[in-house]
Amino acid sequence: MKEDAAKAISEMKAQKVKKVVMLTGGAESVAESVAMSLGIGEAYGGLLPADKVQKVEELMAGKSAKGKLIFVGDGINGAPVLARADVGIAMGGLGSDAAIEAAGVVIMTDEPSKVPAAIKIAKRTLAIAKQNIAIALGVKGAVLALGALGMATMWAAVFAGVGVTLIAILNAMRTQVLGSDTVLTVKG
Repeated sequence: MKEDAAKAISEMKAQKVKKVVMLTGGAESVAESVAMSLGIGEAYGGLLPADKVQKVEELMAGKSAKGKLIFVGDGINGAPVLARADVGIAMGGLGSDAAIEAAGVVIMTDEPSKVPAAIKIAKRTLAIAKQNIAIALGVKGAVLALGALGMATMWAAVFAGVGVTLIAILNAMRTQVLGSDTVLTVKG
């Protein structure tokens, strides 16, 4: 068990992660013991890679339409599940190359407490992206309407193009401050 695993689970619960499930190839009794000590509600042990994929399929079938299933793993046995999950997060410090390649997000350390930080960064980044879209469409729509009425100058149109781009860039830079202590790579 990783040193900060309990901290990671409690932080995810504080972020309103609805369900935390442990899937492992280790013995069922060990899985239940570790899950109980970490406060994880469900644990499944003795799983081969195909069994993990099947269990993830079952979990995905039971999630809400807006819900996302995140799988965190570091071994070669987790690679198929990392690829199948809505979001696969590989622990990259000691993780296998197969896990790192299959995941969409790689945490460059082996600290589970970085997972809640990655979730926080992702939520904040999405909110900022939505803000940027709203600002861009709002300003461009206003300038377009003013232009149709003959009230917009060429400088207003330049601002609607270049100015809004600069505002969006400055707004997006806020994500850099939020994630400054988290070492994480997002693969496109």
